[in-house]
Amino acid sequence: MKFFEDCEIGSRLVLGSHTFTREAIIDFAQKYDPQPFHLDDEAAKRSHFGALCASGWHTAAQWMRAFIDRQKRDVAEASAGGAPVAKLGPSPGFKDLHWLKPVYVGDTITYATEVKDKQTSKSRPQWGLLFAHNTGTNQHGDLVLEFESVVFVERRTV
Repeated sequence: MKFFEDCEIGSRLVLGSHTFTREAIIDFAQKYDPQPFHLDDEAAKRSHFGALCASGWHTAAQWMRAFIDRQKRDVAEASAGGAPVAKLGPSPGFKDLHWLKPVYVGDTITYATEVKDKQTSKSRPQWGLLFAHNTGTNQHGDLVLEFESVVFVERRTV
């Protein structure tokens, strides 16, 4: 994880990809979003989606999974090289979450984050606030998910 001072506005990071399976779509829906078009092939065919599709929350949760996995890889790599690793703090939230297209069985979504702005925290000077635009894009190049987020990132110097 980079320190706040090392994060550059405009930098984009591909977090990873995930392929949605029928089983995973149904499993997530049974637990968290039991809509017929997430649970049953025939019901999904009759819906406006036309086929079984993932919950938007499932699509968003996989963005978070990709973010955490990428963070763990980056921390392990930096630690192995003896480099200091910045702490990631809490997120004050996100906004403008949009599910732009359905995610169907077999779709592979590639997740990314791009730094849009940053500012030092007035109330917590050891932290900076990083503002990002986050996306999920399917294998056809279609944007299926986007949202804006903010997170506290440790500063190297105070």
